[in-house]
Amino acid sequence: MKSLAIIVSSMLLGVAAILPVNAQTYPTKPVRLVVPYPAGQGTDIMARAIAERLAERLGHQVVIDNRPGAGGNIGTDLVAKAAPDGYTLLMGTNATHAMNPSLYGNIPFDPIKDFSPVILVGTLPLILVAHPSITANSVKEVVDLAKARPGALNFGIGSTSSRVSAELFKRLTAIDIVPVLYKGATAMFTDLIGGQIQLGFETVATALPQVKAGKVKPIAVTSAKRTDLAPTVPTFAESGLAGYDVVGWNALFAPKGTPPEIVAKLNAEIGKILQTPEMKQRMASIGFDPAGGSAEQLAAYVRTESDKWGQTIKAAGIRAD
Repeated sequence: MKSLAIIVSSMLLGVAAILPVNAQTYPTKPVRLVVPYPAGQGTDIMARAIAERLAERLGHQVVIDNRPGAGGNIGTDLVAKAAPDGYTLLMGTNATHAMNPSLYGNIPFDPIKDFSPVILVGTLPLILVAHPSITANSVKEVVDLAKARPGALNFGIGSTSSRVSAELFKRLTAIDIVPVLYKGATAMFTDLIGGQIQLGFETVATALPQVKAGKVKPIAVTSAKRTDLAPTVPTFAESGLAGYDVVGWNALFAPKGTPPEIVAKLNAEIGKILQTPEMKQRMASIGFDPAGGSAEQLAAYVRTESDKWGQTIKAAGIRAD
């Protein structure tokens, strides 16, 4: 019996010794960070900034793998089906994990069940801008103008977030403004500046150069609080639309089943990166506010966002396929 006890004790000590080793030795080879959008877009820029600094901390290269298509669903599905070993990660967004399940009739992954949340990287507000010829200069004036001319105004849509932002605006104000869909912000701003459309929703960082050049004028930002990038522009909530709060976000995810010690290590390292002055400055330059927090907090946030946008998208009858 004594020999058996010694053997069992030794086995338990061996298991205990093995558990932290994964985190201590990980990684032993390059890590792939999948970006489900084309190179050069905001999510890609953010992923590259994180990857460069994370590689320095991990001692191994973090390789960006752009897998665009289907509103982010192709790259997201690739990670959902990858080996849960910490060597394939996803830079997910509010679109891939909160909006697409309701926008698309049938996606091949479950954003809640198929992923291990790691950390919320950053958030970014959008802004409603208008052509200078439009007489409205505030949310109230846009609403009044739209109600006086139902169906006569239109707004440009260059992304999932901008479309949902606009549809929520319509839903809360009961106005009739016609959406015009574009493949991206560049084409949308070309028509907005040219006067072919009157209004547009886009991220603050993307819109600011056009605002500063006087080519479009700002109306309101979509976040609950003002953004440091445009501190003089009021929020929709300040402008009378209580409860209006839309932010885009980026977050790191791993395939479901990734060892918790690896998730914890990634969370800790990226959390430190987000707090450096250099990273804060880099994120501000592209319109992001650093986030952070625990993996559990990200999981709860994704569930809240999924419920919120699922209801909004269903009520608005928006479909992407």
